[in-house]
Amino acid sequence: MLSPKDIQALNHSLQGAEPKDILATMLQECPNIGISFSGAEDVVLIEIASKLPAAIPVITLDTGRLHPQTYEFIERVRDHYGIKIEILCPDAEKLRQLVSSKGLFSFYQDGHEECCGVRKVEPLRLRLASLDAWITGQRRDQSPTRAEVPVVELDNSFSSNSHPVIKVNPLANWSSEQVWNYIRMFDVPFNSLHESGFVSIGCEPCTRPVGPNQHEREGRWWWEEATIKECGLHRGNLDQD
Repeated sequence: MLSPKDIQALNHSLQGAEPKDILATMLQECPNIGISFSGAEDVVLIEIASKLPAAIPVITLDTGRLHPQTYEFIERVRDHYGIKIEILCPDAEKLRQLVSSKGLFSFYQDGHEECCGVRKVEPLRLRLASLDAWITGQRRDQSPTRAEVPVVELDNSFSSNSHPVIKVNPLANWSSEQVWNYIRMFDVPFNSLHESGFVSIGCEPCTRPVGPNQHEREGRWWWEEATIKECGLHRGNLDQD
């Protein structure tokens, strides 16, 4: 188990490292690690990981509200790399209670936190209880809330005193341009919604295309302030900045 001091040292030593070297190092330091997959950045990580000697498990969240194109995308990635993708689903009873009491679109009035908590945060929390670390596609240039994202950090949202969880962000230093250059160079699968003006893609009711010169996260939860455009998977760490 890595101590906070070990995590800090790893973050410092990997600040300028290439994503492939970050993944290789963290696979050695934390063999019980998984990749969280949903968007273009995550498939870049799967592509890089596919070149490593040891397989890294891939997990994804099915909230029940994804675009049809996203479900097709998940299957293309599964077929392209010949890998298993573990689908995480919300607890049926908790979801039933939320929808029965508040309807299908309560987030437009109440904010998205409660819905994301049931559909995304809790299923991931359950899975991370059996992992020591997880890999995400967070980039510093994605939004104001992510401007200081470290390469390696203790996950404040999903850690407990008895089970610390490390979060690894190998693409923290990359730009959107670098991500898409890599996708084109290695013919990496991507969500077809990107060809229709979608940049950051989440659940169908909470995602829309962005216009010219708009920031990529402006298409997510557009009815809320930019500083709270996080679903809860990362907010525990970002709130510390």
